[in-house]
Amino acid sequence: MTRGSSGGQPAVLVQPAVLVLEDGRAFRGRAYGAVGETFGEAVFSTGMTGYQETLTDPSYHRQVVVMTAPHVGNTGVNDEDPESARIWVSGYVVRDPARKPSNWRSRRSLDEELVAQGVVGISGVDTRALTRHLRERGAMRVGIFSGNAIADEGTLLARVRQAPQMTGADLSAEVATKEAYVVPAIGTKRFTVAAVDLGIKGMTPHRMAERGIEVHVLPATATLEEVYAVQPDGVFFSNGPGDPSTADHPVALMRGVLERSTPLFGICFGNQILGRALGFGTYKLKYGHRGINQPVQDRT
Repeated sequence: MTRGSSGGQPAVLVQPAVLVLEDGRAFRGRAYGAVGETFGEAVFSTGMTGYQETLTDPSYHRQVVVMTAPHVGNTGVNDEDPESARIWVSGYVVRDPARKPSNWRSRRSLDEELVAQGVVGISGVDTRALTRHLRERGAMRVGIFSGNAIADEGTLLARVRQAPQMTGADLSAEVATKEAYVVPAIGTKRFTVAAVDLGIKGMTPHRMAERGIEVHVLPATATLEEVYAVQPDGVFFSNGPGDPSTADHPVALMRGVLERSTPLFGICFGNQILGRALGFGTYKLKYGHRGINQPVQDRT
């Protein structure tokens, strides 16, 4: 994947851009963020707010996110809301970017942040039509090209189809912490949790800490011995990117935790790991659900 391959220069002048899906459909617009080219899996997010959390969520590694909300960037970018130390999306697709951010916590515009981190995006796209296309055809590979990266659509389509697919991608180790660290309990310590980082969001251990939990965040490659070295009252498996069918080490680790009957819990990718650890298989949803509100139904 190449991000900002033309040097990541800001789109000072309005430069053309084109988005090409692997099934051949193309959408033309304007460069947004860094100018260059990028590839990934096209997915959409239905969140009307919280774009900063989406951008910095490691679960979006190697994905090009299409925002269904028409106006993006209204509140700018602050230094309090990131879920990790960097933007993880491969590319960003919006309809109407804010011309000027307006929020008391804003420190810079979203466009400036995308340029600074070399994230290639496109604006002026009919995101409603694009989202409907993905809902009908399913998530697929996509490329965004702007500036000197633009060529004839046949050439661009061939390059998109050469990009790696998400199926079979083992990505958790690419986004997880390399070294263990501790998020101390806020106030009186009540419990200790070992959190296996498969692409954890920063707010997750913080919310645990607010409830009196000391969280030991461990790399995705952690061993069973390293998990129990922290003497956990519970073990947590985080969210993360990639195909759970490839996550053999986390599955084996969770089976070891199950054998010891330690309380465990997980979210997103971690919950899929639990299914595999219990002997079930996984399959890729047509386009998944990516938004702020997740519908939950009490089946009991």
